[in-house]
Amino acid sequence: MARGGRPAAAGPDAPHLINQVQPNDVEAQHLMADKYILAIDSGTTSSRAIVFDHSGLPKGSHQLEHEQIFPQAGWVEHDPKEIWTRTIQVIDGALIAAGVTKDDIAAIGITNQRETTVVWDKTTGEPVYNAIVWQDTRTQKIVDELGGGDQDKYRSRVGLPLATYFCGPKVKWILENVEGTRARAEAGDLLMGTIDSWLIWNLTGGVDGGVHITDVTNASRTMLMDFSTLQWDLSIAADMTIPPSMLPTIVSSSQVYGEAKTPSVAGIPIAGDLGDQQAATFGQACFEIGEAKNTYGTGCFMLMNTGTTPVLSKNGLLTTLCYKIGDRPAVYALEGSIAVTGSLIQWLRDNLKIIETSPDVEALALSVADNGGAYFVPAFSGLFAPYWRGDARGAIVGLTRFVNRGHLARAALEATAYQTREVLDAMEADSGAKLAGLKVDGGMTANETLMQFQADQVGVPVILPVVPETTALGAAYAAGIAVGYWEGEGDVIANWAEAKRWTPAMDKAEADRLYRNWKKAVTKTFDWMDDDVKE
Repeated sequence: MARGGRPAAAGPDAPHLINQVQPNDVEAQHLMADKYILAIDSGTTSSRAIVFDHSGLPKGSHQLEHEQIFPQAGWVEHDPKEIWTRTIQVIDGALIAAGVTKDDIAAIGITNQRETTVVWDKTTGEPVYNAIVWQDTRTQKIVDELGGGDQDKYRSRVGLPLATYFCGPKVKWILENVEGTRARAEAGDLLMGTIDSWLIWNLTGGVDGGVHITDVTNASRTMLMDFSTLQWDLSIAADMTIPPSMLPTIVSSSQVYGEAKTPSVAGIPIAGDLGDQQAATFGQACFEIGEAKNTYGTGCFMLMNTGTTPVLSKNGLLTTLCYKIGDRPAVYALEGSIAVTGSLIQWLRDNLKIIETSPDVEALALSVADNGGAYFVPAFSGLFAPYWRGDARGAIVGLTRFVNRGHLARAALEATAYQTREVLDAMEADSGAKLAGLKVDGGMTANETLMQFQADQVGVPVILPVVPETTALGAAYAAGIAVGYWEGEGDVIANWAEAKRWTPAMDKAEADRLYRNWKKAVTKTFDWMDDDVKE
């Protein structure tokens, strides 16, 4: 079993962290196995809690959406207090659905939408502003000024390009634009963090002794953590004018951080913390170098395990932390982040209103034989991997009078597969590894048409696990390993099982022709945002 320890603290006021539970005998482990693990999955559009048993199977769950706030074009926000309220509600709902109480829960694991940033007052518990979501592009000018024309200014230290995607510039924007926050931050009254930090601080007491931490996977998305030392790079924080007192303590992904004080789960150790895509990688049992998964959600995120040595990308990918269990060496990953996939289908539903529900897109796409020559590049928030073009905006190209809404639906689905192929091409170039199969998860895997087209595009089998809730499951495994509920990665591998696979069926020459036209379409989105275009 993995043994945990104390991480290096961010400063003199770093919280005390509880040591990991170390079961001493077989009887204790047997008693532990009769319990369950509670996972909290705080996503971009909803909060969900799932109770898992020792086999990694869900026993009960509850899910609630939260509001998507769009104050102006390019801005995306969430209400942190609403997310906290929804978290408590889904915890209670999941326990009821599973027919268990807190006495049946061995530990709590948390996974979260990454990069989304909250700044709050540690004395009142009140956020100073809405959470700025990872999709938000308002910090483009800050990013440009920080880089001075060099997008890779910090890449050798943090593994990331300068982009609006990440947390640091969002904190800087809040301190520069929300009245009074700069002085309060300098006085040590404000804290910052990703959603995991916000939830764990509240779960462990908030203003009454709340623990202010973040794990290495979330810290690696701030643009403030040195990926080699796993410590905050205070020179970068200074560049972004972020006081060190705001920063959470960096901890492992699997260790006991503290006990919950929220009544329905009071006394339960909070023992797992992973960014959502890393949690899905963990839940998919991608523990060997070269193993990869792709999650199809609001966006698409492919991670490939690169082992204990970080790999700096030469092809537009991110170097990120994959996970860290207790005191063991950190495991790294290459990541390809795609901003818009599932949210494009929501856009067809909510903005264009050509479908009533998101699943309707498949039937509409099947009403035509092909895309009719239309390509949809959903650069709503610029382009992420492998381009990193903040100046790009969405485009539909190849239109003729022949094209109808069925073709647009098919083009929207195909966009997800093309973007995934672009990321996979870059990943194989960086790693030198050729994937034998692509493990997948997320809501869009229910779309048979998309999954088959994805297999056709990447040219390898696309494989779905029995338990599709791999994000929540990964957080559960991290928490369970920390308290001895599971012994380690071997138990995760033993629990993983294949539910379905899609194998390539399209003629390769045709798949390549479609992809070549997609690459041409992408170039039509470049250079849209400039001084003459108002966001």
